[in-house]
Amino acid sequence: MAKQEQNVAVEEKTTAVPEFIDNVEALEAKMKAMREAQKVFATFTQEQVDKIFYEAAMAANKARIPLAKMAVEETQRGVMEDKVIKNHYAAEYIYNAYKNTKTCGVIEEDKAYGIKKVAEPIGLIAAVIPTTNPTSTAIFKTLICLKTRNAIIISPHPAAKKCTIEAAKVVLDAAVKAGAPEGIIGWIDAPSLELTTTVMRDSDLILATGGPGMVKSAYSSGKPALGVGPGNTPVIIDETADIKLAVNSIIHSKTFDNGMICASEQSVTVLDSIYDEVKKEFQYRGCYFLKPGEELDKVRKTIIINGALNNKIPGKSAYEIAKLAGVDVPENTKILIGEVESVDISEEFAHEKLSPVLAMYRAKTFDEALEKAERLVADGGYGHTSSLYIHPAETEKIQKHYEAMKTCRVLINTPSSQGGIGDLYNFKLAPSLTLGCGSWGGNSVSENVGVKHLLNVKTVAERRENMLWFRTPEKVYFKKGCMPVALDELGTVMHKKKAFIVTDTFLYKNGYAKPIEEKLDEMGIQHTCFYDVAPDPTLQCAQKGVEQMRDFEPDTIIALGGGSAMDAGKIMWLMYEHPEANFEDMAMDFMDIRKRVFTFPKMGEKAYFVAIPTSSGTGSEVTPFAIITDAETGIKWPITDYELMPNMAIVDVDNAMTAPKGLTSASGIDVMTHAIEAYVSIMATDFTDGLAMKAVKMVFDNLPSAYENGANDPKAREEMHNASCMAGMAFANAFLGVNHSMAHKLGAFHHLPHGVANAVILTEVMRYNAAEVPTKMGTFSQYQYPHALQRYAELGRFAGCTGNTDEEVFENFIAKLEDLKEKIGIKKTIKDYGIDEKYFLDTLDDMCEQAFNDQCTGANPRYPLIKEIKEIYLKCYYGK
Repeated sequence: MAKQEQNVAVEEKTTAVPEFIDNVEALEAKMKAMREAQKVFATFTQEQVDKIFYEAAMAANKARIPLAKMAVEETQRGVMEDKVIKNHYAAEYIYNAYKNTKTCGVIEEDKAYGIKKVAEPIGLIAAVIPTTNPTSTAIFKTLICLKTRNAIIISPHPAAKKCTIEAAKVVLDAAVKAGAPEGIIGWIDAPSLELTTTVMRDSDLILATGGPGMVKSAYSSGKPALGVGPGNTPVIIDETADIKLAVNSIIHSKTFDNGMICASEQSVTVLDSIYDEVKKEFQYRGCYFLKPGEELDKVRKTIIINGALNNKIPGKSAYEIAKLAGVDVPENTKILIGEVESVDISEEFAHEKLSPVLAMYRAKTFDEALEKAERLVADGGYGHTSSLYIHPAETEKIQKHYEAMKTCRVLINTPSSQGGIGDLYNFKLAPSLTLGCGSWGGNSVSENVGVKHLLNVKTVAERRENMLWFRTPEKVYFKKGCMPVALDELGTVMHKKKAFIVTDTFLYKNGYAKPIEEKLDEMGIQHTCFYDVAPDPTLQCAQKGVEQMRDFEPDTIIALGGGSAMDAGKIMWLMYEHPEANFEDMAMDFMDIRKRVFTFPKMGEKAYFVAIPTSSGTGSEVTPFAIITDAETGIKWPITDYELMPNMAIVDVDNAMTAPKGLTSASGIDVMTHAIEAYVSIMATDFTDGLAMKAVKMVFDNLPSAYENGANDPKAREEMHNASCMAGMAFANAFLGVNHSMAHKLGAFHHLPHGVANAVILTEVMRYNAAEVPTKMGTFSQYQYPHALQRYAELGRFAGCTGNTDEEVFENFIAKLEDLKEKIGIKKTIKDYGIDEKYFLDTLDDMCEQAFNDQCTGANPRYPLIKEIKEIYLKCYYGK
């Protein structure tokens, strides 16, 4: 019973729609009803849609001859037999192209990447149909709308309304019979400018095919539009072309439906050396060359009147046009050809003619022919189609041609009418009767319009975590006294011949390089040493070292020292292998090291790199980082890439046993900062967590004794050396955070030692990061929500801190860190280090902005605002 009532309601709604659409009120009622039908259609499955698409295409194909007859009878234009082909094409080729295309629901899915694409219809499509192709274009547009579950309302050309409406009826009846909703295809019975404007204004998208005025109107309607425009296709026949192929292809195209396809040739430019032969072939094949003077002028004044195409011309035969112009030609003349010189728009033959009338130009060179073709496109065919006949081996000329043409279809050795619409002479060019002209032609698309242009495609993206990594040197050797054993591989396994040692003056003069040199001598490996590395290595220093390196030509580089020597060694290695290296490009910040704009050059092709640390702090022996300063400009270049990762790291505490207390303190707290920041980084992983966590505990357990007792506690020294390397591995892969960003600027502006700079702000940065409701959090797929507090508490518990809640453990962890800092002589505030207050405040804004822009900031768990960085600096300066 309910179903019967529903059917009655539907019938009442249907009967309320006028059958004859000839006024705005009737049109609005029709469009309203069509929207309701489309809502129902939008629920159809792919199987249902494909059945409707098939039956509609079949019906249109069966009606191709009567529809062609109607079109010619009504418009008095074109060739009936050719219109049959166009109708056949519009049904068969469009069906074939899209019969297996998914247009309903999920059309694409990649479960591994968590992405799917879902097709939805646009809604109600307004279709403006030209008089040149009144039935084939109607078939084409109705079919692609049915395939995409859209409703379509047609505004036919007044001079072709009967045949256009009949074509739409054929498709509609078949579609409804196959299950489509009633009224899914509609039309204006008495077309007018007012009704066409209403259709375009009230639809969801406009499929516009016609002249420039109509296309402009569509784009001005306020609705999305897919429009085309005038063609004015220029053809060039190169001297290498197959002349018979070229001439007969042009005739075949130009005479098809009496030249009414917008892609048809409008001019042909022939190279001088073959001009007479081409002309002879045209004449032999039934074309008529207008005699210079009166005949040519008569046709000129007939085809173009007051700068516009004479509307009596399109689709008429060559004989009819000649007769209209008062020129006698044989009745079976195929094309009227005017030999002209000017390509200016003032020349009537330079216009689009949409009829079997062709301009013919002579060019002395291929470049001159290109210039003419470019101008002819500019005269009225921007974006549409251009054509070239040439030997296929002339690839350079073909490239020169397509680069010069501002057309979206460039056809080679192809009849342009049939070639431009696609799938006839090239089977990857999509079949279509609406040819986009791109921005050159004022269009929104530059390809042949198809079903994809009538879909809204939703992209459903599920959250995924990107592949992560853990990168270390190929070989990491550790244990007290391991250095000579590890170095032995250079000779016995790798058979190296020349080693270049990079270190600083203090280490060299105090004999730190001597055990290395003795081992190299023992293995017969030649060696030399560059020992002018300064504490803050400069580009000029590295350049000096590289000069020696290039003269020596080592196959091994050994960097011995703290962070400075290892950084200098890495930079020299880079410059030695790649003299063209541009530091500004390499220092460009990145959000994801795998996606950076700059591609780092391959390292290790000339030399094997060995890093031997003499301090327990930087971890540089296992990291991909290096910093170099240009002494002339003062610019610091922070270089980061895994290509800079040493090939071998030798972590032998014998090289760090006698470090002074100040260095032990600063480098030791740097290790702690590395480990803590790596653990709370948004890029922390299970692989880095264990290293960071263990390093934190090792620093708590061993740094105080290493600081107080030095070499007298070799165990503490070795544990700190190992902790430094482990923390280095952790932050080499998880990266650091804003603590290091801010410390870098304290060092740059106020020359505070790096470890000290880290220490003096460490606990304040931790409090900042631990906020459960941060202003912003860091962005990384695996970082799901703010949880730095929980992570700090985990570190605290592992280090022996207790508490009933994470907050309590965190506070005890902070207290333990403050106690450690006090034990190793770290002062409470930045101010305590003698940094002038006025200068500090004067440089504060610059420091804050630069810290915000530091490479380390991106991995911080809390994404900082510059004003928040400023607050931290001020708290750490004054201690409150």
